Amino acid sequence: MIQTFLNQGLAAADLGLIFGIMALGVYLTFRVLNFPDLTVDGSFTTGAAVATSAILAGVNPWVATAMAMVAGGLAGLITGLLHTKGHINPLLAGILTQIALYSINLRIMGRANLPLLRTDTTLSEVRNAGLFGTWASVGIFLGVVIVTLLIVNWFLSTDTGLAMQATGDNEAMIRAQGVSTDAMKILGLVISNALVGISGAIMAQYQGYADIGMGIGLIVAGLASVILGQAVLPSRHFAVTTAAVVLGSVIYREVIQLALALNFDPNDMKLLSAVLVVAALLLPRMTIVKRMKAKRRQRRMAAEAQAIASGDTARSTLSMGR
Repeated sequence: MIQTFLNQGLAAADLGLIFGIMALGVYLTFRVLNFPDLTVDGSFTTGAAVATSAILAGVNPWVATAMAMVAGGLAGLITGLLHTKGHINPLLAGILTQIALYSINLRIMGRANLPLLRTDTTLSEVRNAGLFGTWASVGIFLGVVIVTLLIVNWFLSTDTGLAMQATGDNEAMIRAQGVSTDAMKILGLVISNALVGISGAIMAQYQGYADIGMGIGLIVAGLASVILGQAVLPSRHFAVTTAAVVLGSVIYREVIQLALALNFDPNDMKLLSAVLVVAALLLPRMTIVKRMKAKRRQRRMAAEAQAIASGDTARSTLSMGR
């Protein structure tokens, strides 16, 4: 029994890390740009559809995965142009792109489901070795996520990344500094959905097929990951925050797996997702959590005051010695 739960937990960790890349994309739009992008449900499937179709057509799996990234970025570009150039509401722009992508994804795949079970993919060796749902696969996906985190954190620390963060914080202020906020929004949406496309491509190769409905409701999972991660690991530093988003994705998948192990009705999984998001949103507002934050803040201020006092004492001693 314990071994079964461990295997299920490791399989959930695999999924959490794969979807963690998608959650990073949601974080870029939802938190960094303050842009509620609903393109995710469509661009995730687009990444899966492009990668699967390309692999079945004989394209190298790594190249196919890169193509999925580009396809996801193009989906974000469309949403960005609809909003910035067409002056369409962000929510509506994302919904329009998402709806259009449903038909486009069907065109790409040619049918509603494409299997990859007998085709070489980037994960074929791992699958053939029976390593899915083991510490080995968790280590592999963790390595991929770490590389992704390093790239995202590096980008956010550049001048362009800082301008993008400023666009989400105070659009009028950064525009007054001569920065094109439209360009920042478009770039952010492209990068976000490129990450989502990569996640979709990896997920299709992991589960062995691409399905037209695999992205439905995924924005809820992405938001749950972002909110859960920041509730569990609150921080103002983006390097910690991005890691927290991935942690939130893993926690989310572990909770879903636990619910399935406890024989929850699979039809209730969307309801459980909504409850998790609500709980994560309300948790920071609870009195006990506020008290814990206040005590932590007081300890930090006391430590800073003590450090300042110690520095003054040291300087006084040094002056007396002279």
